[in-house]
Amino acid sequence: MRSNIRTATAVAAAVLCAAALAGCSDNGDSGSASRADSPADVAAATHTPSGTTSPSVSASDDVGTISARSGPLGTILVDDKGRTLYLFEADTTKESTCKDGCAKAWPPGLVTTGAPKAGTGGVKANLLSTTTRSDGTKQVTYNNHPLYRFEGDKKPGEINGQGLTAFGAKWYVVDSAGKAVTTPVSSTSPSASPGESAGPTASSSEY
Repeated sequence: MRSNIRTATAVAAAVLCAAALAGCSDNGDSGSASRADSPADVAAATHTPSGTTSPSVSASDDVGTISARSGPLGTILVDDKGRTLYLFEADTTKESTCKDGCAKAWPPGLVTTGAPKAGTGGVKANLLSTTTRSDGTKQVTYNNHPLYRFEGDKKPGEINGQGLTAFGAKWYVVDSAGKAVTTPVSSTSPSASPGESAGPTASSSEY
């Protein structure tokens, strides 16, 4: 009888141990699975596809194009928007002397980060170059003349700056040979006093 009890007790104990071991094994597997899944979940949440990158801006040079148009003053230089370009007689070298207030009234005709380009109308590519201004920008030159626009010209074709005296010297349009055109316009614009900003004129001249 006692032997049967001992046997039953031993069997029961063995069953309990087996159950306990199975439970421990299940818990361990469950924990391992949980730990294995966590990094994957985190990676999935933060992963950026290898083919996806931040958009980058490719640096492309701004090319200044100079063309020429025919009008009452002959064939003269214009920028890529058809606006009249001028030279400043105070510029005795390739370097621009028009700065500060002068540059506000007579801004650089074209600034570029690349080589200037000859457009239509007989513009000669070998006469095109650039000069570096005090702010580091490159201003387009033609036949060693820095080129400028006039703030008084409000639309393409206007030549209100022709023959003006401002900031100590004369301003003239430029022909395709790179020379100053000194012919006065039919409607002569009044000259600005030296050192003053030449502003728009009452009657505009254009071609």
